[in-house]
Amino acid sequence: MGVGLEDPTVSTRSLHITEIFYSIQGESTHAGRPCIFIRLTGCSLRCTWCDTPYAFEGGQTMLFHEILEHMARYQCPLVEMTGGEPLNQKETSAFISLLCDNDFEVLLETSGAVDIAPVDRRAHIILDVKCPSSGMTGRMYWDNLAQLTSKDEAKFVIQDRRDYKWARDVITQRHLSEQCSVLLSPVFGVLDLQTLSNWILEDHLPVRVQAQLHKFIWDPQARGV
Repeated sequence: MGVGLEDPTVSTRSLHITEIFYSIQGESTHAGRPCIFIRLTGCSLRCTWCDTPYAFEGGQTMLFHEILEHMARYQCPLVEMTGGEPLNQKETSAFISLLCDNDFEVLLETSGAVDIAPVDRRAHIILDVKCPSSGMTGRMYWDNLAQLTSKDEAKFVIQDRRDYKWARDVITQRHLSEQCSVLLSPVFGVLDLQTLSNWILEDHLPVRVQAQLHKFIWDPQARGV
C-alpha cells in the first residue's frame, strides 16, 4: 500500500500545503504532545465556526521529498495531517502510507465528509462529526462512522444545547463510545467548558471533554502554533 522512499514517483508526487509547523498537539487524546502539523490547502465545506478559513485557498505545491525534508528539522515522530480537508487531495493517502512506512505516528484530522476507506489503517483517524450549528450536517458521509476502530476518534464540536442533544443522540444510538474514543469540544469563545461539562455529567455520557489546548497556550488567532 502507498509508496516507499525508494519508489521513483516520490520525486514527482506532491501535495498543496498551507503550512507546516511544529507545536503542541492541542486536541484529541494526544493533546499535550509535541507534534508536526501539515496543513493542506482546500476544503469543500464552510462550517460556521471554522477557525482556519485561511486554508481554503492559497498555499504552495510541495513534492513529497520536500515535505519530508521540512519535517526532518523538527525531529518529531508524531505528525498530523490536517486542513482544510486533507482527503480532498488524491495524494494524501499515499503520503500517509509513506509516513507510516517510515515509522511516523500519523494522525489524520478529517471533516467526515469524505470516505476514509482509502486511508492506511496504521494512521489514527480523528473524524469530525458535523453538528447542526456547523451548517454542514447534510454533507456528512455517515458510512465513515462504521469504519472507525478503537485507535480512532470521533469529535463533535458543540456550539449550543441543540448541538449537544444531537451529538448525545448520535453517540448513544450508534454506541459510538464502545467503538472508538469520543470527544466533545465547545466552540471556542462561544460555549464555555463548564457548561458543556455539566451537560455531560448530568447525562453520564461516556465521552471526553476536549479543550483546544493550543488556544490557551498561545493567542487563539495565531497561526502556526
